[in-house]
Amino acid sequence: MIKLFKFLKPFRFIIIIVLALTFLHTISQLYLPTLLSDIVDTGIVNGDTGYILRLGGLMLLVAAAGTVCTVAASYLSSKAAVGFGRDIRSKLFSHIEGFSLNEFDRVGTASLITRTTNDVTQVQNVIIMILRIMISAPMMCVGGIIMAVSKDAKLTLLLVVVIPVLAVVILAIARKGIPLFRTMQKKLDKLNLVLRENLTGVRVIRAFNRTEHENRRFENANRDLTDTAIKVNKILALMMPLMMLLFNLTSIAVIWFGSIRIDNGNMQVGDLMAFLQYVMQIMFSILMVSMMFVILPRASASSARINEVLDIEPEINDPEEPVKIFNRSGFVEFREVCFSYSGAEQPAVQDITFNAAPGEITAIIGGTGSGKTTMVNLISRFYDVTAGSVIVDGIDVRDIAQEELRAKIGFVPQQSLLFTGTIEDNIKYGKEDASDEQIRHAAEVAQAGEFISNMEDGYNSIISQGGTNISGGQKQRLSIARALVRKPEIYIFDDSFSALDFKTDARLRSALKKEIKDSTVFIVAQRVSTVMDADRIIVLDDGKIAGMGRHRELLDSCEVYREIVYSQLSEEEIA
Repeated sequence: MIKLFKFLKPFRFIIIIVLALTFLHTISQLYLPTLLSDIVDTGIVNGDTGYILRLGGLMLLVAAAGTVCTVAASYLSSKAAVGFGRDIRSKLFSHIEGFSLNEFDRVGTASLITRTTNDVTQVQNVIIMILRIMISAPMMCVGGIIMAVSKDAKLTLLLVVVIPVLAVVILAIARKGIPLFRTMQKKLDKLNLVLRENLTGVRVIRAFNRTEHENRRFENANRDLTDTAIKVNKILALMMPLMMLLFNLTSIAVIWFGSIRIDNGNMQVGDLMAFLQYVMQIMFSILMVSMMFVILPRASASSARINEVLDIEPEINDPEEPVKIFNRSGFVEFREVCFSYSGAEQPAVQDITFNAAPGEITAIIGGTGSGKTTMVNLISRFYDVTAGSVIVDGIDVRDIAQEELRAKIGFVPQQSLLFTGTIEDNIKYGKEDASDEQIRHAAEVAQAGEFISNMEDGYNSIISQGGTNISGGQKQRLSIARALVRKPEIYIFDDSFSALDFKTDARLRSALKKEIKDSTVFIVAQRVSTVMDADRIIVLDDGKIAGMGRHRELLDSCEVYREIVYSQLSEEEIA
């Protein structure tokens, strides 16, 4: 958790003010019992009403000043803690954005959400507690001991017995609670995962009538978290009764032994009242510290989880001195490329070598799991190659700044993803400054213009989260329009025609020819009809190139391609 304190540096001036205000509040609280002692021992005993009123008025002023200091310190400490939480969330988000897909797979989306939200809130809350309690409590404790000794040193020996007992109780409870708090955060991850899967997969769940099964999954995860939380709170619930028992026993002991000293003439009544208040302040300050143990273990577990994310060094980074691309053409070359996923037994792709020039369409076809998507992901540098090199415009992609590399690429993913907002916003996601004419042209080429014009608000129609209010084919066409509006040098269509009917597919490919004639195009597809007219067809089988050439060449020379063609087309279509 100490590692996260560096995020408090921007608020150090506020923290200094909080320290000063807390010190003034502590002084006021320590001064009040002394004033009360003087009123009792001097004013009341002597019947001096004026003296009582003067000291009483001073007590009110001191109490008011202490209240103002407390309110100001609370406000400023909250401001610092909330700003601290904001900065950590911002740092986490920007750090996570730099992760490669391997890092996302390793930590998990559900866990990253929990760490960025709930875990940061836990740490933020403990910072507020530290600034409000951990600073004032030691001051109050030390000051209370000094003032108690000044009133009666012998009676102060009671604290030598009480404080160790109090410390043992707090440590015992904390020792039991800390492991459970760590477990709670992991179980919260599990609950978040189940809930997220239920919300995103609601259509599949209903289609397969698995609602009851998912309810049981959620109930089990929820019950698991609840049982752990109840166990933790049962342990922590012991703290308050034990503290109050010690408080009351200490008060009885102070009054008992104090009355004996008053009877012997070694102490005055006012001093006993002041001493009792000082003892209560000391005990209360220790109690406030003990309250930290309610939140500190969970915050400690949360901070460890946050640091775990921040300590991950992204595998894919920009080079220290990136090479600028001056030849803006879109030429792509694979040189003996191999790539293996983390923990995989064998490479996903291996020994891939080919060139793709501007104006050419390179199609990639093969069975499921043959490595088609992996290949195109290497062009965008979503992963780094294990061996060999991917070269764009004569430069290894690892030597190019990621932003500059991806600015050259128009990417249409296998799973069409749209964002909450209007249709226009989603198309402009490819190019923020796109004009209305460019947006409409991209939509027309992508064969999306017709269904957009039929919607009530046209291009201002709202797309719900994940694009759930439009069909799969419509999502694909909007994703294609988003790439087209960018007018990149390299197009990557990763199985992005699969949800289109044959008629729309044909119209779209016909319209695309004019639009992408000067660009390098990669098409990943399952349909032979989609790739037949490509300048180069790469046939993948178990991550290796089984054949490469045009449609007719591959029919004669590549058995894998021939099997795919015969499984999809009739003899008349092949002829």
